[in-house]
Amino acid sequence: MEQDIDVAANGVDAYWKKHWNEFFTGSYSSPTIYGAYDGNSAVEPQCGGDPPLANNAFYCRDGSDFIAWDTHLMENGYAAGDVYVYFIIAHEWGHAVQQRLDVRLRDVSLELQADCIAGAELNGAAQDGTILFEEGDADELGQAIKSTADDFPWNKETDHGDVNQRISYFNKGWQGGITACLPQYVS
Repeated sequence: MEQDIDVAANGVDAYWKKHWNEFFTGSYSSPTIYGAYDGNSAVEPQCGGDPPLANNAFYCRDGSDFIAWDTHLMENGYAAGDVYVYFIIAHEWGHAVQQRLDVRLRDVSLELQADCIAGAELNGAAQDGTILFEEGDADELGQAIKSTADDFPWNKETDHGDVNQRISYFNKGWQGGITACLPQYVS
């Protein structure tokens, strides 16, 4: 699992390092990878003074600029398919990308836009050869997205979107690239 997490993070980061200036002005900077935490103890990492939630992954946008995930969340998802961790990493990386964008390029639905960005960056990294998908991974991606729809107690019913919305936005990014994820292109 750790190797897949590293490949996912390095592949998505390499995608942005290579392609950032094709889409945006300025320079790209990588978020920090805090990595795994034990959600049962919920002591670290702090984000905005709040402890992390169990069974969650998040991007901390309070100025700390890091990505973290509960070990149990990743282990449970990974047991269902190795691509699960790729989706989680790419989604949280999508939030890091949003934070680097001009506010006019952020969609009203930040969570669905992060799904779209995840699709764009994972497919882009695959095309660059930094992430390799195997037969059956498309089905695993679908299952990963379904398993992360709005059914967690800390989510409001509309935080991340329902299964169909999440899959639709992910596919929009996968098929249309990053420009499909920007507000002027979102239908």
